[in-house]
Amino acid sequence: MFVSLTIVRYRKLFVPFALLAMAIHRLPLLIQKGCTFYKLLGSGKNGTFDLQPDWQQWGLLACWETKEDFDRFYNHSFIANWWKVLGHEGYTILCQPLQSHGKWDGKEPFGNPDTQNYTGPVAVLTRATIRISRLKNFWSHVDEVAGIMSSAPGYITSFGVGEAPFYRQATFSIWESVDDVKNFAYKSREHAEVIKLTRSENWYSEELFARFRLIASFGSLNGQDPLNNLLNK
Repeated sequence: MFVSLTIVRYRKLFVPFALLAMAIHRLPLLIQKGCTFYKLLGSGKNGTFDLQPDWQQWGLLACWETKEDFDRFYNHSFIANWWKVLGHEGYTILCQPLQSHGKWDGKEPFGNPDTQNYTGPVAVLTRATIRISRLKNFWSHVDEVAGIMSSAPGYITSFGVGEAPFYRQATFSIWESVDDVKNFAYKSREHAEVIKLTRSENWYSEELFARFRLIASFGSLNGQDPLNNLLNK
């Protein structure tokens, strides 16, 4: 299995086409050969869960049976041509699941991998459906955790994305190693306390946590490679 995350930036003039894409791109994805799961995503202005949408930046996360299936989509599909014509910039990360726990809309899109002893750079997906009654609790801690993450050792970059404002949110972050992820998640006192709160106060009606091996990245955002040529070093 291969997993792709493509982030596309539109010029302000073309933002209505970005909104339109959220509706009409569903059909071609449903019939796209080799695509086993997909999510069309909006984006926050910062690199984590965010209340402020970036109307120019949108995303697609998809699972592919083979690398050839992804290549066919990226090079020849209706959606890829849409991005080329209407998009201003685009960046794609291609990866493979190392570990995955939880569900997304009742599905396990990445299967149940449990790869041990991986030592290279890693991508992490954290997504949740937040209970309406717990929205205030959740958002009151977001800025604190985001600040800790962005300054954590081994952190490279992250993308805040979501299926819906406020309550269906995800963060896709890139780290130098699995150990860096574990140190941030469990050895940071502030973050560990927030994790305890999510359990004790039952913030989420559904959640998923996954780690990925990075395979390739290409394109640019704001004129730069967000991974700082990590995969070319």
